[in-house]
Amino acid sequence: MNDDYILIISACADREAAEHIANTLVDENLVACVNIIPGIVSIYQWQGKREKTQETLIIAKTKSSAYVAVEQMISNHHPYELPEIISVPITNGLANYLSWIAENVVTTR
Repeated sequence: MNDDYILIISACADREAAEHIANTLVDENLVACVNIIPGIVSIYQWQGKREKTQETLIIAKTKSSAYVAVEQMISNHHPYELPEIISVPITNGLANYLSWIAENVVTTR
């Protein structure tokens, strides 16, 4: 396929924050779909201290041309001071599914 499609991953403090971000992304046609995965455990260093936190992960499917708008929206709505926002290219996928992503993402504003 091509690298025109991406997954955007972000960990949220709770399901409510994840659903708010997911609904906003879908409502604004920035992504085709968001998976919400509750109950993940994150272990990390923050401000010199080891942290262990229960979080909710979101995985959004979109086009690479929408990345900047998605990043800005997540940053504006995310409760964390430094939100995780990571893009991963989709290098292969079912052609009809990728076409569905393209049909549901508006990249020109």
